[in-house]
Amino acid sequence: MSETVFDIVILGGGSGGYAAALRGAQLGMKVALIEADKVGGTCLHKGCIPTKALLHAAEVADLTRESEQYGVNATLEGIDMVKVNAYKDQVISRLHKGLQGLVGHHNITYVAGWGTLVAPDAVEVDGTRYQGRAVVLASGSFARTLGIDIGGRVMTSDQALQMDWIPSRAIVLGGGVIGVEFASVWRSFGVDVTIVEALPHLVPNEDEALSKALERAFRKRKIAFKLGARFAGVQQDDNGVVVSLEDGSTLSADVLLVAVGRGPATKDLGYEAQGIPMDRGFVLTNERLHTGVGNIYAVGDIVPGLQLAHRGFQQGIFVAEEIAGLQPAAIVESGIPRVTYCDPEVASVGLTEAQAREKYGDDGVRVSEVNLAANGKSGILKTAGFIKLVGQKDGPIVGVHMIGARLGEQIGEAQLLVNWEAWPEDVAPLIHAHPTQNEAMGEAALALAGKPLHAHN
Repeated sequence: MSETVFDIVILGGGSGGYAAALRGAQLGMKVALIEADKVGGTCLHKGCIPTKALLHAAEVADLTRESEQYGVNATLEGIDMVKVNAYKDQVISRLHKGLQGLVGHHNITYVAGWGTLVAPDAVEVDGTRYQGRAVVLASGSFARTLGIDIGGRVMTSDQALQMDWIPSRAIVLGGGVIGVEFASVWRSFGVDVTIVEALPHLVPNEDEALSKALERAFRKRKIAFKLGARFAGVQQDDNGVVVSLEDGSTLSADVLLVAVGRGPATKDLGYEAQGIPMDRGFVLTNERLHTGVGNIYAVGDIVPGLQLAHRGFQQGIFVAEEIAGLQPAAIVESGIPRVTYCDPEVASVGLTEAQAREKYGDDGVRVSEVNLAANGKSGILKTAGFIKLVGQKDGPIVGVHMIGARLGEQIGEAQLLVNWEAWPEDVAPLIHAHPTQNEAMGEAALALAGKPLHAHN
């Protein structure tokens, strides 16, 4: 058996793994990056990038369908999914080639194959052992199924992204990020969509005001949803699917998309055998992302918390710097920005109003909400929505919550406000360019500071 020694051996080439590899190499360390599929992982190939390409195609379809209201006479003749997929795949291919080039440029040893943790300092691939002074577990996630048999007309996002046809009717099981994004795409493509969500609201992890606003927007778009509804079973034949709910009701459609979140991809990788602490498949770590075993760290979707590509990416950078002895600041989970790219977009960072009131008490919280109706650029875009700031009384902004077309692009300033603990009184004097949706952020800060200009009070 051959063996090669590295400073860092990384198991998984997704957002967390490749970020750790690039930063580690940048810091002068010898790095091995092991990936069974393709560098870039779920985000690039089966998640963030392909779904956002579909969402952009969906936006173009809606703009074409509604062009007359802008004085542009255009006709939507149909959706060619073969060409949509070609566009999507072109975006993925370009980014994949760029990432491959970066890995090669930094002289990272890229190992294509299924790796298994065989010692506290080693990963084995096809009989070759890659030994590391430190090991980073970054094996990513898979689409959960709740035990539902996947195949034919019952699918997860993996299969939905490969569809070369458009259903007439679709049922989406799950009203979280993946579910509402696919529902939004399909509705824009002309599909009758029904979302089934067991919890009381869509995007249930968001501030309740955002959830309710999204529900209103989806009703206006004629996206149906059943809340507090529990799935009981599904039957399919050549003509479609019939979904049964626990209340005895049934729903019929051409396809069922199972969008109930993602699970940690840790099975059969040798983690338990090496004593890695686990909980329901997740790898447990301390705030420094260390597993407590040897010099083994874990990043990304296998670590409990938000399953977001940019979280894994930053964790990868953090771990590489930690291994290098730079003592980087620990990542605060609540400070990680979150965007759901449906129409309208939902974006947030920090504490919800309910979380803030639980932490600081009702008297210790101040809230402002600025409607986009008074925002010039939002009027041009014909979008409804709002920006809501949550702050400590006589203290900093602790949460930003937004809904509206393109408001995901405002998450940059929002995360700075929260993570740099900005007081609204400090933000209010800052100039926000006109006409931009960003002005609504400035107006919300003015309102939280007690001096709103575009309000009747």
